[in-house]
Amino acid sequence: MTSSLIRDRPRRGRSHISVRVAHALLGVVVGALWLVLPWMTAEDDAPVADARVSAAAAEEESSATDLVLPVAALAVVVALAAYGSLRRIRRTRGRTTPAAPGTTHVGAYASPAVPPPLAGLDDRSRSALVDADNHLRTFREELPFAEVEFGADAMAPFEQAAREAEAELSAACAIRRRYEEGVPEEAAALAGVVGRCEEAARRLTEEAERLGELRALERNPGPALAAAESRFRELTARTAEMDPAPPGDSVTGYLELAKDGLVTATVHLNQTHQATAAGRTDEAAQELRAAETAIARADVLVSAVSRLRAARTEAARLIPSALTGAEAELAPFRGGVERETHAPLLHADAVLAAVRQEVTSGQPYDPIGVLRRIVAATASLGGEEPPGVLTAAAWLVAREAVAAAEDYVDVHREAVGAAPRVLLAEARLTGDLPRADALAREARDLAERDVRLRGHPDQKH
Repeated sequence: MTSSLIRDRPRRGRSHISVRVAHALLGVVVGALWLVLPWMTAEDDAPVADARVSAAAAEEESSATDLVLPVAALAVVVALAAYGSLRRIRRTRGRTTPAAPGTTHVGAYASPAVPPPLAGLDDRSRSALVDADNHLRTFREELPFAEVEFGADAMAPFEQAAREAEAELSAACAIRRRYEEGVPEEAAALAGVVGRCEEAARRLTEEAERLGELRALERNPGPALAAAESRFRELTARTAEMDPAPPGDSVTGYLELAKDGLVTATVHLNQTHQATAAGRTDEAAQELRAAETAIARADVLVSAVSRLRAARTEAARLIPSALTGAEAELAPFRGGVERETHAPLLHADAVLAAVRQEVTSGQPYDPIGVLRRIVAATASLGGEEPPGVLTAAAWLVAREAVAAAEDYVDVHREAVGAAPRVLLAEARLTGDLPRADALAREARDLAERDVRLRGHPDQKH
């Protein structure tokens, strides 16, 4: 439907034209009268003799008439012009018509609105993604502590909210990924990232408030404090039983970081006790949440060490059958004359030979890394669906890579930017196992770079 504001515009334009035409015609008429009137005042039928007799009187009267008419005409023209100008000024100053969409008023004039700079929207989208992802990780971090108090059934709605927020974040990461790959309509893509992240953050904020009301730490921190101390003692025992990872390992230093986190948790737990005893329940609630955060991060680190060791044991068990499966995968290509498969076949044979030598040398090796090389060597030929053992090997490698990147981002979240999170989200969702492995390892590399550039979170707080 056409807006009444739009329909009125031609009418105003026509009214302005009519006024201007009227002014012009009036000026022409006045000028014509000024030229013709002296002739009209002359008496054409008067005798020549009478004209001569009255020449002196007529000359005086004619001079006065000729002076009055131009002055009067000029006054009329000036008055009309001033009136028209005054109407235009009043109309401009008193305008109440809203500006058209996409315009802003500067003084009395409307000018097209300047769109936000793309670079600013880019920064905003990355910041919104990081904030929402950190919010989700913090929210999920609290759920196990609340579950000890209220049970799994009470936590089910909060778990559902976390999954919905994660879906929004995954969609935002997918949009961001496409934008980075050159999708057109950059501003629309970045606005979509911001919108989905803000929706996820809004939902998490609502659920976090509900969870806070359920736990009521400000009124009675005692039950939550007892649950946190129980988990703290169990984690301390697990940490003491584990040996540090060797240098160069992907979890090197994790146990040391976990022990530092447990020390931090000890300080906050003690301060919680002191604040509770003094009746400062608000302070006690803050100290307790800080203790829970330190315990949760220490748990991530210790669990990462345990998980990696279990994955390596499973990988070592799979290597012999994976080698057999790889040979079966390569067999159809042997003896062929296809030029496009000759070089990949030679490369795959070289990789498998090196792997056999490595695993039988008696020297330490990385079983997960060996499985990764076997899977990649056979995948380069692009054959049919690989045997079940190679699929299992690819799944184990990808699962560990994704989990390791998740753990690293979780522990160092304050220092990790948007790029690793975007890659990690894609790695979680893709069904291509080798691609998931590659994306997760790239995400881990970028996260480590961010930490080197921005510092460890423990150094910032």
